[in-house]
Amino acid sequence: MERKGDSVKKKVLGRGLSALLTPTAPPAGEKETGFLQIPLANLRAGGFQPRKTFPPGSLSELVASIREKGVLVPVTVRPTPDGYELVAGERRFRAAEAAGISSIPAVVRKLTDREALEVALVDNLQRTDLNPIELAEGYHRLIHDFSLTQEQVAARMGKDRATVANTLRLLKLPAPVRQALADGSLSAGHARALLGAQPEHVVPVFEAVMRRGLSVRETERLCAAPGKRRPAGKPSAADVHLKNLEEELSRSIGTRVRVRGTARKGKIEISYFSADELDRLSRILSGVR
Repeated sequence: MERKGDSVKKKVLGRGLSALLTPTAPPAGEKETGFLQIPLANLRAGGFQPRKTFPPGSLSELVASIREKGVLVPVTVRPTPDGYELVAGERRFRAAEAAGISSIPAVVRKLTDREALEVALVDNLQRTDLNPIELAEGYHRLIHDFSLTQEQVAARMGKDRATVANTLRLLKLPAPVRQALADGSLSAGHARALLGAQPEHVVPVFEAVMRRGLSVRETERLCAAPGKRRPAGKPSAADVHLKNLEEELSRSIGTRVRVRGTARKGKIEISYFSADELDRLSRILSGVR
């Protein structure tokens, strides 16, 4: 029995993608098997592969499996004047090359550039192979290279528009944060929390998160915006000095520091988010390391 959620998902993906998932008819003389056996020499990597990272460990396991059992799941390709271009299944293609296999099973589809990117994204989404940055870059290409709206991307990918929008926001993070998110050393929850920090604080907070192993909730607290801001206007030299002092102290002791008042009178607020952190800060302030 088909579940209600499955039916909704199929409707969201739309008839356009279901049509793309239908293989083209095989050339005259080929058996009606649903796919072709294509020599690797006639197949080139595609330009619309959203996946950039292939962990060596998982690839070596697939190589061993292919040597023993062959390629069990066909890749997806589109015809070109000189052979075929890979659309989806680059990991299987790479593993087949490494295993010394001469040909690979493939479903052949006639696809435009935009359709090729859509199919590659859906294929990876169904296999949960993409990291958040690869997914965001794929959405970005659909919007900027093929003039789709966020709503159209969401419909094609089976997502809601807010999910697509939040994924795209990850591309605004500084390069070190994007790299950590791509290689898995930083979670998507942490990355979304960092988006709430003031731009100049993102990298210092990120470094503190990595160094101290903060939770998502602790990261959210560290990124929390300060209280009411002064009305817009040119900051005074004293304000700039205090702001620079805040940033310097935050980097120095690895937590959020706020300076309240003026250069003549005020207070310094130091935030902590656990008993261990309070103990660490106490030792720093008392001069005990």
